[in-house]
Amino acid sequence: MVKASIGAGLIGLALLALHFVEGNLSLLLPLAVLGLSLALYLSRDIPKFLKVFIGVLTAVEAILVALSLADAAGTVPEFLTAYVPPASMPVGATIFAFVIYCVSRIPVIRTIMRIADRYFTSNAPAEIKIPLIGTVRASEGAIGTALLVFLILINLGQVALNVRLNFFGRDMFNALQDKDAGAFWYQLFGVFVPLAAVFVTVAMVEIVSQYVLRIRWREFLNRLYVHEWLSDGTHYRMQLIGREADNPDQRIAEDLRSYIDQTYTLSMGLMNQSATLVSFIAILWSLSAGFTLPGSDVPVPGLLVWVCIAYALLGTWLTHVIGRPLIALYFQQERVEADYRFSLARLREYTEQVALLGGEAAEEEALNNRFARIVQNFMQIVRRVMRLQIFQSTYFQANVVVPYILTAPYYFIGKITLGQMQQTVGAFSSVQGALDFFITSYSTIANYKAVVDRLTTFEAAVETVHRSDAANRVQLAPSSNADLNVSGLQVALPDGRVLMRADGVAFRQGETTLLTGPSGSGKSTLFRAISGIWPFGAGQIQVPESQTMMLLPQRPYIPQGSLREAVTYPGTHGEYDDVKIAEALRAAKLPALADRLDEERAWSQTLSLGEQQRLAIARALLAKPDWLFLDEATAALDEPTEAEIYEVIRDKLPEATVVSIGHRSTLAAFHDRRIDMKKMDDGLYAPVEKRQPEPAA
Repeated sequence: MVKASIGAGLIGLALLALHFVEGNLSLLLPLAVLGLSLALYLSRDIPKFLKVFIGVLTAVEAILVALSLADAAGTVPEFLTAYVPPASMPVGATIFAFVIYCVSRIPVIRTIMRIADRYFTSNAPAEIKIPLIGTVRASEGAIGTALLVFLILINLGQVALNVRLNFFGRDMFNALQDKDAGAFWYQLFGVFVPLAAVFVTVAMVEIVSQYVLRIRWREFLNRLYVHEWLSDGTHYRMQLIGREADNPDQRIAEDLRSYIDQTYTLSMGLMNQSATLVSFIAILWSLSAGFTLPGSDVPVPGLLVWVCIAYALLGTWLTHVIGRPLIALYFQQERVEADYRFSLARLREYTEQVALLGGEAAEEEALNNRFARIVQNFMQIVRRVMRLQIFQSTYFQANVVVPYILTAPYYFIGKITLGQMQQTVGAFSSVQGALDFFITSYSTIANYKAVVDRLTTFEAAVETVHRSDAANRVQLAPSSNADLNVSGLQVALPDGRVLMRADGVAFRQGETTLLTGPSGSGKSTLFRAISGIWPFGAGQIQVPESQTMMLLPQRPYIPQGSLREAVTYPGTHGEYDDVKIAEALRAAKLPALADRLDEERAWSQTLSLGEQQRLAIARALLAKPDWLFLDEATAALDEPTEAEIYEVIRDKLPEATVVSIGHRSTLAAFHDRRIDMKKMDDGLYAPVEKRQPEPAA
């Protein structure tokens, strides 16, 4: 940006000198280039997404200046001189560059652009197939930037085509007024048809290009957000700390898609309408240069421009006043919709428990109450949108006749021709449409703001988890010692209250240990701290280096998909062959499932809790961890089956160190050592060694 700024400044100074030497070069050109130089310098640290727009504007302004210089030198063919852009158009490009810079300083825009720049500044390697060129390899950010530049140029080209069609309308209506059949048919088939063909082709290319950009953009951010949500147990800790980030699944699946679609639509729309505004204001200014105030002889340069601006500003202000509450309403609507979907999904997951308790009536009432909140908020949106729509419909209906009302008096007194009147009406409508961008897009902007708020609160929740982990976390330290040692440990709840403490406790390799104690004493929380997913507390847990751990909870997670995927979870596809998977199922006392690996069902609902626990044991038999922690992982089994499972673990995993949590007295027979959680004098629970009874002689 700095080098481009210096180059533009030098060119601007050269043009300024040329203006004073030659005298036939408009002063607007050097001023526009010098202004652009300043805009480029100021924009050196703005977000990458906005830099792309300023960069394209710089290239476009260079072309416009070159055309103006060629016109001043008399090198433009006579039949093209009418289409040389006026000197005001480079000024318009410079003004738009300053507008982009000013917009970039707004905090909410910087927040929006920070999300966008995560894609456009990415250095991740990628490739794209381009027709007639082939496969191109570059960073994902570079590919996205190139697509964005291409789409900006297409949109600017469409504006140029609209400008040319405005002149076509003037010439065609003048031919009609003069009854010049030859000129009329030439304008229709020699001008309009080629322009229409180009317009259609460009539109098709734009559609394909923008869809490619959107899906690549979404794919990248989706991967990024999913990784940040799942990495290091962040998804689990977000729930523990109670950070305001409801329904993260919706924020990743829906809000990201809406953000990308609306960011593209609004940014391109704003640029397109700004370019339209600059182009047609110049036309409208020249057409209304001789207009006077109605009912007087007082000339007002660019009268229609000022009327158009005042009319649009009034409409914009009224739109904002009427539609402002929609931002909060759209945000709330997303929340209540997501809560309702989550409730339905949760009911589907626990259908058996609901049926056993006869809870259908309670569930129906709860679902109806949640849906009532959807209806209530939706009706508030309807009432507000209805008011906004009444105003907008009235406003846009008036737009149809206002330019005719303003230009008809000048046509009837012979000051303008029919073609000029049509051109003026077309230019007025284009300027009006550009100025009305905020009005027509208000509902979209309101919804967009709600989407951005949901994404930023999600990111803030992730960041809060990371800060919390760094400030207050149980430390897991790799150790060359073969045993697992706990020193100075205090396990706390998310609100900071200490639940239990442990110091000098060791779980020795090869020695099976049973951990017992009353409910709520911190047994499961201790296991989670050892596994690294419970951050709250202080102290250190020394974990044997290069040894693997696996924790099986009382209710295992069964993913959607085939039985094979359920058994091998969290292993990757193809990590285990079918023979080993079937052997593990048979060893875990699930022989009936061994031949159903390809069957896809809702296994979490199909299998009983006891079968699910045995399926989790099969996972452990496949994974062969060095340390296996069983958190009441066999509590749903009858005692004989539980005994068989422990024998299988001992037989199939002879090198694994097993540590169990359980309440049954029969579990003691399967363990070499027992530790009880006892409440100490300070009110905290602590693990205390309990001597196993000597076996009978």
